[in-house]
Amino acid sequence: MAFLQKTPGAYRVNELLKEAQQVRVKVLMSAVNYVEVYGKILRKYGSKRTVTIMQAVEPLAIEGLDATPQRACQAADVKVKYKLYYADSLAAALAIEHKATLVTGDNDFRGLGLDFLITWLKNSRRLGCRMRR
Repeated sequence: MAFLQKTPGAYRVNELLKEAQQVRVKVLMSAVNYVEVYGKILRKYGSKRTVTIMQAVEPLAIEGLDATPQRACQAADVKVKYKLYYADSLAAALAIEHKATLVTGDNDFRGLGLDFLITWLKNSRRLGCRMRR
């Protein structure tokens, strides 16, 4: 979202996407987090513009991952342990599964003593996870 909304975190997200295109990092996003981003864009811009925006984002080096039953169970464990929203829990579960760094500006993750690293963005919402190659 930071990248699309041109918030202060957009520069950092843009840098991560460039690294991903050069195959230095992988950018991961769960299908549930994709729905969250799509829904926010849809509410703000309507369906026609949302389709255009999402088509522009499609070529970016973001690997979409399904919310498998195994990931859903891991997300439920994270949700109970840290009292996060479901989408946040799935992003966290993905970070744990891939030993990745969660890239977020979401304050719900602050001060929880989490089992993964976080790259903090200023005034933005989550993009997803990155994993060094």
